[in-house]
Amino acid sequence: MAVSIAKKAISATQVAPPARRRWMCMALGAACLGMVAGCAVQGPEQGRAAGARQGAVPAGIVSVTFDDPSRFDASRSGPGETDKARRAWVDALAQFLAERAAPRLPQGQRLEVHLTDVQRAGSFEPWRGPQAADVRIVRDIYPPRIDLRFKLLDADGKLLREGSRQLRDATFMMRPDLYPNDPLRYEKTLLDDWLRAELPK
Repeated sequence: MAVSIAKKAISATQVAPPARRRWMCMALGAACLGMVAGCAVQGPEQGRAAGARQGAVPAGIVSVTFDDPSRFDASRSGPGETDKARRAWVDALAQFLAERAAPRLPQGQRLEVHLTDVQRAGSFEPWRGPQAADVRIVRDIYPPRIDLRFKLLDADGKLLREGSRQLRDATFMMRPDLYPNDPLRYEKTLLDDWLRAELPK
């Protein structure tokens, strides 16, 4: 199923500092409307307001939200990583998850995912010397880890399924490389595994 993404940034109000971003996607079929992904920067207060307006969210979308990425475990292992760089890869994972999940949803269903923690494969080993301080070393002792909560709803907003998942893959370095040269290839494979298990076609 083809997927077309159009991304639009929506500025947050000044009630609270930006802390959450939302990706929304709808599947594109051969004779259906194109998928639209919207990205909104939301502070904590805005997140609660959005939750109160769930009935206004169009059916058939996938939304992915997350809190401040600086609180993720990965940021603690990479002190040299800038906030901009950290948000960039979290944004990329959120968009990837929305794109991959949308075609798996039956028509009319809605999936809401909240990423509570992401620890990328690899870690930083500053004891190797100054030149290695900002280099992510990928070894099997540093597997990717993603913690998330999700809700699956029908077109009327009725809850079909919900839960929390801790995604882990200790054998990540022995698996086929589905996303060669992608710096997020291990995390994307982990999300693919979860979608196949949670939303089998």
